[in-house]
Amino acid sequence: MTNKDRVEGKVTETKGKLTGDDSEELKGKAQNKYGKAKDKVEDFADDVSRKVNDFFDKKDDKRD
Repeated sequence: MTNKDRVEGKVTETKGKLTGDDSEELKGKAQNKYGKAKDKVEDFADDVSRKVNDFFDKKDDKRD
């Protein structure tokens, strides 16, 4: 899953590499890592939500 933070981070990192600006490159790497972490949290939340919904769906099926 690609998000805005990862794309912007990669662009900033590349810009830093091309211009020799270590600070800009590091900023881009940090932004990219933030985007990856954000993706993992979103994936985890989706997984938990799906499991909770499945649990309640099964519970409702047993009542019918």
